[in-house]
Amino acid sequence: MNFRVYILAIAAFVVGMVELIVGGILSLIVEDLQISISAAGQLITIFSVSFAISGPILINLTAKLERKKLYLYTMAIFMISNLIVVFTSSYAAIIAARAFSAMSGSVIVVLSVSMAASLVPESHKGRAIGIIYMGISGSLVLGVPIGMVIGNAYGWRAPFLVIAVLSLLSMAGIALFTKRTAPNPVVPLRKQLSLLKNGKIISAQLIVLLLLTGHLTLYGYLQPYVQSTFHVSNNMMSVVYFLFGIAAVSGGWIGGWIADRFGTKRSILAIVAFFAASMFAVMLTAQISFWVFLITMMIWSALSWAISPAQQTYLLQLAPDHAETQLSLNSSMLHLGIASGSVIGSAVIDQTKTVAHNPWVGGLIAVAAFGVALFSLTRRSAPTTDDATVSAATAEQL
Repeated sequence: MNFRVYILAIAAFVVGMVELIVGGILSLIVEDLQISISAAGQLITIFSVSFAISGPILINLTAKLERKKLYLYTMAIFMISNLIVVFTSSYAAIIAARAFSAMSGSVIVVLSVSMAASLVPESHKGRAIGIIYMGISGSLVLGVPIGMVIGNAYGWRAPFLVIAVLSLLSMAGIALFTKRTAPNPVVPLRKQLSLLKNGKIISAQLIVLLLLTGHLTLYGYLQPYVQSTFHVSNNMMSVVYFLFGIAAVSGGWIGGWIADRFGTKRSILAIVAFFAASMFAVMLTAQISFWVFLITMMIWSALSWAISPAQQTYLLQLAPDHAETQLSLNSSMLHLGIASGSVIGSAVIDQTKTVAHNPWVGGLIAVAAFGVALFSLTRRSAPTTDDATVSAATAEQL
């Protein structure tokens, strides 16, 4: 594999760390900025919303720029945004910096995938893209425990300083070792959104949105939930997050095996159903003991990423001629789910004055994800926009 692919994967890993890193240092942020837990949780929400919305728009606006130059520009904005978080005490400035880091990060992730694919022969494109996504998924689950370890040792701003330094190193790697890359043809935003007119496709996309919404309703506030329930130390909380991350990464591999063994449709239904059950089980086992809870939490974590292989395969089966568009929309849905879960989790805490109710609220949303999955999988396949256009043209000729 071309070593430049790994440089791009490392850059994608650095960008991915920023999104959920706040979840592990919520208490430190609350104490320093003198804000509520729900207000601190909005630092996740603003990032996820900005990432989901800005990605397709910015990629279209920058379609004519040479890719390497664009990569370096956006990485510089990403680095500066994280430095602002390090050196300001203004909550409004931190919110704005999080939005800018998300917007630049959304471009970096897309560029990492497209540039990696251009660096290898056709026979290796799938593996190259897979390496980039391993960096992204790994960062989402490992960024929190890494941030916790650094934050507890040196303060909550320290992880963002580390990310800024890693961003600078990534920029150096991109500048020195990657070649100029011409821009690829970009699918117009209107064409991307036209797929959502297909009921079977939009319901398929909603599966991951609802699943991640339910997941983040608790995961975004896992630290206060565990510490208020079991009164564990910050060091033990770091262990909890590391175990969660290991389980999540292994869940992706397990989900791939399940999809290959039992087929896409049965895998989606089974994984979503067990995921919903695991969220209720997390709440119940928390009343038994910390160690039983820990085992249940790891099952919940593994199931949260196990859906990805079957979900993406299903989307590609629905519209094979729109692969990049489907995966791009799926990424936006994922980040909107993260944002929605953070908002709902925050609202639950504000209304009930406790984080104890977040698991069952998230579980109910996951049950809704199962209903949407069942709806999508039982609908007849409808033609995509291009298919319908071809059919209409053929009928006119006849």
